[in-house]
Amino acid sequence: MSDLAKRFSQNPILTPIDLTPSENQLKIISLLNPGVFRYNGKIWLIVRVAESIPEQEGYVSIPTLDTSAKIKITKIKSDDKDLQADDPRVVNYKGLDYLTTVSHLRLLCSDDGLHFNEAEDYYSIAGNGSLENYGIEDCRVSQIDDTYYLTYTAVSANGVAVGLRTTKDWKTFDYKGLILPPHNKDCAIFEEKINNKFYALHRPSSPQIGGNFIWIAESPDGVHWGNHKCILQTRKKYWDSARVGAGAAPIKTEIGWLEIYHGANEEHQYCLGAFLMDLKNPSIVLARTQNPIMIPTEQYELTGFFGNVVFTNGHIVQDDKLTIYYGASDEVVCVAYFSINEILTSLHFSDKDK
Repeated sequence: MSDLAKRFSQNPILTPIDLTPSENQLKIISLLNPGVFRYNGKIWLIVRVAESIPEQEGYVSIPTLDTSAKIKITKIKSDDKDLQADDPRVVNYKGLDYLTTVSHLRLLCSDDGLHFNEAEDYYSIAGNGSLENYGIEDCRVSQIDDTYYLTYTAVSANGVAVGLRTTKDWKTFDYKGLILPPHNKDCAIFEEKINNKFYALHRPSSPQIGGNFIWIAESPDGVHWGNHKCILQTRKKYWDSARVGAGAAPIKTEIGWLEIYHGANEEHQYCLGAFLMDLKNPSIVLARTQNPIMIPTEQYELTGFFGNVVFTNGHIVQDDKLTIYYGASDEVVCVAYFSINEILTSLHFSDKDK
Protein backbone atom coordinates (compact mmCIF):
# COMPACT_ATOMS: atom_id res chain seq x y z
CA MET A 1 0.00 0.00 0.00
CA SER A 2 1.36 3.45 -0.94
CA ASP A 3 0.88 6.58 1.14
CA LEU A 4 0.86 10.37 0.69
CA ALA A 5 4.17 11.07 2.43
CA LYS A 6 7.21 12.46 0.67
CA ARG A 7 10.02 11.48 2.98
CA PHE A 8 13.20 13.53 3.36
CA SER A 9 15.89 11.69 1.42
CA GLN A 10 18.39 11.96 4.28
CA ASN A 11 16.14 10.56 7.01
CA PRO A 12 16.59 10.12 9.88
CA ILE A 13 17.53 13.65 10.87
CA LEU A 14 18.27 12.73 14.51
CA THR A 15 19.55 9.49 16.05
CA PRO A 16 20.55 8.61 19.64
CA ILE A 17 24.26 9.18 18.93
CA ASP A 18 23.58 12.80 17.92
CA LEU A 19 22.94 13.93 21.50
CA THR A 20 24.86 13.62 24.75
CA PRO A 21 23.31 11.72 27.67
CA SER A 22 22.10 13.82 30.58
CA GLU A 23 24.39 11.91 33.00
CA ASN A 24 27.64 9.98 32.49
CA GLN A 25 26.13 6.73 33.76
CA LEU A 26 23.32 6.86 31.21
CA LYS A 27 22.94 5.84 27.57
CA ILE A 28 20.43 7.41 25.16
CA ILE A 29 18.27 4.57 23.89
CA SER A 30 15.82 6.52 21.71
CA LEU A 31 14.88 9.94 20.39
CA LEU A 32 11.13 10.12 19.92
CA ASN A 33 8.12 12.11 18.80
CA PRO A 34 9.13 15.79 18.97
CA GLY A 35 6.80 18.70 19.49
CA VAL A 36 7.49 21.46 16.95
CA PHE A 37 7.17 25.25 17.08
CA ARG A 38 8.51 28.50 15.67
CA TYR A 39 10.37 30.92 17.94
CA ASN A 40 12.85 33.76 17.31
CA GLY A 41 12.83 33.14 13.57
CA LYS A 42 13.84 29.47 13.88
CA ILE A 43 12.14 26.09 13.86
CA TRP A 44 12.44 24.25 17.16
CA LEU A 45 11.97 20.68 18.26
CA ILE A 46 11.23 19.58 21.80
CA VAL A 47 12.41 15.99 21.56
CA ARG A 48 11.69 13.15 23.93
CA VAL A 49 15.05 11.67 24.99
CA ALA A 50 14.72 8.17 26.48
CA GLU A 51 17.67 7.01 28.58
CA SER A 52 18.77 4.01 30.59
CA ILE A 53 22.06 2.53 31.76
CA PRO A 54 24.05 0.31 29.38
CA GLU A 55 22.85 -3.29 29.40
CA GLN A 56 24.43 -5.60 31.95
CA GLU A 57 24.20 -9.32 31.27
CA GLY A 58 21.94 -11.11 33.71
CA TYR A 59 20.18 -7.94 34.92
CA VAL A 60 17.28 -5.70 34.01
CA SER A 61 17.64 -2.05 34.99
CA ILE A 62 14.74 0.18 36.04
CA PRO A 63 15.46 3.93 35.91
CA THR A 64 13.30 6.40 37.86
CA LEU A 65 13.64 9.98 39.13
CA ASP A 66 14.12 10.71 42.81
CA THR A 67 12.63 13.72 44.62
CA SER A 68 15.42 15.99 43.31
CA ALA A 69 14.87 14.83 39.69
CA LYS A 70 18.09 12.79 39.71
CA ILE A 71 18.22 9.38 38.08
CA LYS A 72 17.91 6.39 40.39
CA ILE A 73 18.71 2.93 38.96
CA THR A 74 17.26 -0.30 40.34
CA LYS A 75 18.86 -3.53 39.11
CA ILE A 76 16.93 -6.79 39.08
CA LYS A 77 18.26 -10.22 38.16
CA SER A 78 16.83 -11.40 34.87
CA ASP A 79 15.80 -14.74 36.38
CA ASP A 80 13.94 -13.18 39.31
CA LYS A 81 10.61 -15.01 39.52
CA ASP A 82 8.81 -11.72 40.30
CA LEU A 83 10.03 -10.10 37.06
CA GLN A 84 8.09 -10.01 33.80
CA ALA A 85 10.18 -8.46 31.02
CA ASP A 86 8.67 -9.51 27.69
CA ASP A 87 8.10 -5.95 26.39
CA PRO A 88 11.23 -3.83 25.65
CA ARG A 89 9.34 -0.73 26.84
CA VAL A 90 7.68 -1.89 30.08
CA VAL A 91 8.49 -4.43 32.78
CA ASN A 92 6.44 -5.67 35.70
CA TYR A 93 8.15 -6.36 39.03
CA LYS A 94 6.29 -7.64 42.08
CA GLY A 95 3.00 -6.60 40.53
CA LEU A 96 4.04 -3.04 39.63
CA ASP A 97 4.72 -1.68 36.15
CA TYR A 98 7.95 0.19 35.36
CA LEU A 99 9.45 1.70 32.21
CA THR A 100 12.76 0.39 30.91
CA THR A 101 13.79 3.98 30.10
CA VAL A 102 13.21 7.36 31.70
CA SER A 103 12.49 10.29 29.39
CA HIS A 104 13.06 14.02 29.50
CA LEU A 105 12.47 16.75 26.90
CA ARG A 106 15.27 18.56 25.11
CA LEU A 107 15.20 21.71 22.97
CA LEU A 108 16.89 21.86 19.56
CA CYS A 109 16.69 24.61 16.93
CA SER A 110 17.30 24.96 13.20
CA ASP A 111 17.48 27.60 10.50
CA ASP A 112 16.34 25.27 7.72
CA GLY A 113 14.12 22.82 9.58
CA LEU A 114 16.41 19.90 8.77
CA HIS A 115 19.69 20.37 10.65
CA PHE A 116 19.15 20.78 14.39
CA ASN A 117 21.45 21.65 17.25
CA GLU A 118 20.99 22.22 20.95
CA ALA A 119 20.76 25.95 21.57
CA GLU A 120 22.92 27.59 24.21
CA ASP A 121 21.17 28.87 27.35
CA TYR A 122 18.11 26.67 26.78
CA TYR A 123 17.83 23.74 29.15
CA SER A 124 16.21 20.33 29.12
CA ILE A 125 12.88 19.79 30.86
CA ALA A 126 12.62 16.89 33.29
CA GLY A 127 9.91 15.29 35.38
CA ASN A 128 8.77 17.20 38.44
CA GLY A 129 7.66 15.35 41.55
CA SER A 130 6.17 11.95 42.30
CA LEU A 131 3.56 12.12 39.52
CA GLU A 132 6.32 12.42 36.89
CA ASN A 133 9.04 10.24 38.43
CA TYR A 134 9.01 7.76 35.53
CA GLY A 135 9.69 10.69 33.20
CA ILE A 136 7.80 12.96 30.81
CA GLU A 137 7.12 12.12 27.18
CA ASP A 138 5.73 13.17 23.80
CA CYS A 139 5.28 16.91 24.25
CA ARG A 140 2.85 18.77 22.00
CA VAL A 141 3.26 22.54 21.66
CA SER A 142 0.43 24.97 20.93
CA GLN A 143 0.88 28.73 20.62
CA ILE A 144 -1.94 31.11 21.52
CA ASP A 145 -0.94 34.79 21.29
CA ASP A 146 2.49 35.05 22.95
CA THR A 147 2.10 31.97 25.18
CA TYR A 148 3.22 28.44 24.38
CA TYR A 149 1.24 25.59 25.96
CA LEU A 150 3.22 22.37 26.50
CA THR A 151 1.05 19.30 27.01
CA TYR A 152 2.96 16.10 27.69
CA THR A 153 2.60 12.59 29.04
CA ALA A 154 3.48 12.37 32.73
CA VAL A 155 4.34 8.85 33.87
CA SER A 156 4.53 7.44 37.39
CA ALA A 157 3.51 4.36 39.36
CA ASN A 158 0.07 5.98 39.58
CA GLY A 159 -0.37 5.75 35.82
CA VAL A 160 -0.09 7.80 32.63
CA ALA A 161 -1.53 11.34 32.80
CA VAL A 162 -1.39 14.71 31.02
CA GLY A 163 0.79 17.49 32.41
CA LEU A 164 0.88 21.15 31.36
CA ARG A 165 3.55 23.84 31.47
CA THR A 166 3.40 27.22 29.79
CA THR A 167 6.14 29.60 28.69
CA LYS A 168 6.72 32.80 26.76
CA ASP A 169 10.52 32.64 26.43
CA TRP A 170 11.40 28.91 26.68
CA LYS A 171 13.63 29.65 29.67
CA THR A 172 11.07 30.16 32.42
CA PHE A 173 8.08 27.82 32.76
CA ASP A 174 4.84 27.97 34.69
CA TYR A 175 4.13 24.46 35.95
CA LYS A 176 0.39 23.79 36.00
CA GLY A 177 0.57 20.17 37.22
CA LEU A 178 -1.67 17.43 35.87
CA ILE A 179 -4.63 18.71 33.87
CA LEU A 180 -6.03 15.25 33.01
CA PRO A 181 -5.63 12.29 35.41
CA PRO A 182 -4.66 8.70 34.53
CA HIS A 183 -5.10 7.02 32.23
CA ASN A 184 -4.81 9.73 29.62
CA LYS A 185 -2.37 10.98 26.98
CA ASP A 186 -2.09 12.41 23.43
CA CYS A 187 -3.40 15.84 24.44
CA ALA A 188 -3.28 18.58 21.78
CA ILE A 189 -4.67 22.09 22.44
CA PHE A 190 -6.20 24.01 19.54
CA GLU A 191 -4.15 27.11 18.65
CA GLU A 192 -7.22 29.35 18.60
CA LYS A 193 -10.11 29.87 20.98
CA ILE A 194 -13.55 28.96 19.68
CA ASN A 195 -16.51 30.83 21.13
CA ASN A 196 -14.03 32.24 23.68
CA LYS A 197 -13.15 28.74 24.94
CA PHE A 198 -10.00 26.64 24.77
CA TYR A 199 -10.42 23.25 23.10
CA ALA A 200 -8.22 20.16 23.30
CA LEU A 201 -8.13 16.63 21.98
CA HIS A 202 -7.10 13.88 24.38
CA ARG A 203 -7.16 10.11 24.77
CA PRO A 204 -8.44 8.46 27.95
CA SER A 205 -8.00 4.69 28.02
CA SER A 206 -10.06 1.86 29.43
CA PRO A 207 -8.91 -1.78 29.50
CA GLN A 208 -12.40 -3.02 30.36
CA ILE A 209 -15.24 -1.08 28.72
CA GLY A 210 -14.73 1.21 25.75
CA GLY A 211 -11.32 1.59 24.18
CA ASN A 212 -8.49 3.89 23.20
CA PHE A 213 -10.55 6.62 21.52
CA ILE A 214 -10.03 10.34 20.80
CA TRP A 215 -12.05 12.73 22.95
CA ILE A 216 -12.50 16.51 22.92
CA ALA A 217 -12.79 18.85 25.90
CA GLU A 218 -13.25 22.59 26.49
CA SER A 219 -11.86 24.98 29.07
CA PRO A 220 -12.26 28.60 30.17
CA ASP A 221 -8.54 29.00 30.94
CA GLY A 222 -6.55 26.16 29.34
CA VAL A 223 -6.06 24.46 32.72
CA HIS A 224 -9.48 23.28 33.93
CA TRP A 225 -11.19 21.00 31.41
CA GLY A 226 -14.74 19.75 31.09
CA ASN A 227 -17.63 18.89 28.74
CA HIS A 228 -15.67 15.87 27.49
CA LYS A 229 -17.00 14.09 24.41
CA CYS A 230 -15.80 11.03 22.52
CA ILE A 231 -15.45 11.99 18.85
CA LEU A 232 -13.31 9.33 17.13
CA GLN A 233 -13.23 5.58 17.78
CA THR A 234 -11.23 2.65 16.49
CA ARG A 235 -12.55 0.69 13.51
CA LYS A 236 -12.64 -3.11 13.30
CA LYS A 237 -10.62 -4.63 10.46
CA TYR A 238 -9.04 -1.25 9.67
CA TRP A 239 -5.47 -0.08 10.15
CA ASP A 240 -6.63 1.82 13.29
CA SER A 241 -8.52 -1.06 14.90
CA ALA A 242 -6.71 -1.16 18.26
CA ARG A 243 -6.10 2.47 19.28
CA VAL A 244 -6.21 6.02 17.98
CA GLY A 245 -4.65 9.21 19.36
CA ALA A 246 -4.25 12.85 18.39
CA GLY A 247 -1.11 14.23 16.82
CA ALA A 248 -0.25 17.95 17.04
CA ALA A 249 -2.65 20.90 17.30
CA PRO A 250 -5.39 20.79 14.64
CA ILE A 251 -4.81 22.80 11.45
CA LYS A 252 -7.44 25.40 10.55
CA THR A 253 -8.61 25.13 6.94
CA GLU A 254 -11.49 26.75 5.07
CA ILE A 255 -13.65 23.65 5.45
CA GLY A 256 -12.78 22.59 9.00
CA TRP A 257 -10.15 21.73 11.57
CA LEU A 258 -7.81 19.11 10.11
CA GLU A 259 -6.21 16.72 12.58
CA ILE A 260 -3.40 14.29 11.82
CA TYR A 261 -3.73 11.31 14.14
CA HIS A 262 -2.04 7.98 14.74
CA GLY A 263 -3.76 4.63 14.66
CA ALA A 264 -2.54 1.15 15.52
CA ASN A 265 -3.81 -2.33 14.78
CA GLU A 266 -3.64 -5.51 16.86
CA GLU A 267 -0.16 -6.22 15.48
CA HIS A 268 1.05 -2.87 16.91
CA GLN A 269 1.69 -1.31 13.53
CA TYR A 270 1.36 2.48 13.88
CA CYS A 271 0.23 4.55 10.88
CA LEU A 272 -0.98 8.13 10.39
CA GLY A 273 -4.43 9.21 9.26
CA ALA A 274 -6.52 12.39 9.27
CA PHE A 275 -9.97 13.60 10.24
CA LEU A 276 -11.87 16.87 9.87
CA MET A 277 -13.84 18.72 12.55
CA ASP A 278 -16.45 21.47 12.20
CA LEU A 279 -14.98 24.98 12.46
CA LYS A 280 -17.56 26.32 14.91
CA ASN A 281 -18.22 23.10 16.82
CA PRO A 282 -15.14 20.83 16.67
CA SER A 283 -16.92 18.08 18.60
CA ILE A 284 -18.56 17.29 15.24
CA VAL A 285 -16.39 15.10 13.01
CA LEU A 286 -17.17 15.75 9.36
CA ALA A 287 -14.84 13.33 7.60
CA ARG A 288 -12.04 10.81 8.07
CA THR A 289 -9.49 9.04 5.92
CA GLN A 290 -10.24 5.40 5.20
CA ASN A 291 -6.64 4.57 4.34
CA PRO A 292 -3.53 5.80 6.15
CA ILE A 293 -1.79 8.89 4.82
CA MET A 294 1.48 7.37 6.05
CA ILE A 295 2.51 3.80 6.81
CA PRO A 296 5.85 2.33 7.91
CA THR A 297 7.73 1.37 4.77
CA GLU A 298 11.37 2.44 5.15
CA GLN A 299 13.92 0.36 7.04
CA TYR A 300 14.26 3.00 9.76
CA GLU A 301 10.46 2.82 10.26
CA LEU A 302 10.27 -0.97 10.25
CA THR A 303 13.12 -1.83 12.64
CA GLY A 304 14.34 -0.15 15.81
CA PHE A 305 13.63 -0.08 19.52
CA PHE A 306 9.96 -0.85 18.75
CA GLY A 307 9.56 -1.41 15.04
CA ASN A 308 6.81 -0.85 12.49
CA VAL A 309 5.97 2.62 13.84
CA VAL A 310 5.45 6.13 12.48
CA PHE A 311 4.19 8.53 15.15
CA THR A 312 3.86 12.31 15.14
CA ASN A 313 2.93 15.09 17.52
CA GLY A 314 4.59 18.01 15.74
CA HIS A 315 4.41 19.81 12.41
CA ILE A 316 4.97 23.09 10.60
CA VAL A 317 2.38 24.59 8.22
CA GLN A 318 3.32 26.87 5.33
CA ASP A 319 0.54 27.52 2.81
CA ASP A 320 -0.38 24.10 1.37
CA LYS A 321 2.84 22.44 2.58
CA LEU A 322 2.67 20.39 5.79
CA THR A 323 6.04 19.36 7.21
CA ILE A 324 5.59 16.54 9.69
CA TYR A 325 8.32 15.61 12.15
CA TYR A 326 7.81 12.07 13.34
CA GLY A 327 9.30 9.32 15.43
CA ALA A 328 10.22 6.13 13.56
CA SER A 329 10.36 2.76 15.32
CA ASP A 330 10.52 4.51 18.70
CA GLU A 331 14.19 5.28 18.05
CA VAL A 332 14.91 8.06 15.53
CA VAL A 333 13.39 11.37 14.37
CA CYS A 334 12.46 11.89 10.71
CA VAL A 335 10.77 14.37 8.38
CA ALA A 336 8.08 13.96 5.74
CA TYR A 337 6.17 16.41 3.55
CA PHE A 338 2.49 16.45 2.65
CA SER A 339 0.07 18.57 0.67
CA ILE A 340 -2.78 19.73 2.89
CA ASN A 341 -5.10 19.80 -0.12
CA GLU A 342 -4.16 16.25 -0.99
CA ILE A 343 -4.98 15.13 2.55
CA LEU A 344 -8.32 16.98 2.41
CA THR A 345 -9.10 15.31 -0.90
CA SER A 346 -8.43 11.89 0.64
CA LEU A 347 -11.04 12.42 3.39
CA HIS A 348 -14.17 10.31 3.29
CA PHE A 349 -17.35 12.20 4.22
CA SER A 350 -19.62 9.58 5.73
CA ASP A 351 -21.63 9.20 8.92
CA LYS A 352 -20.07 5.75 9.28
CA ASP A 353 -16.73 7.38 10.10
CA LYS A 354 -18.00 9.43 13.03
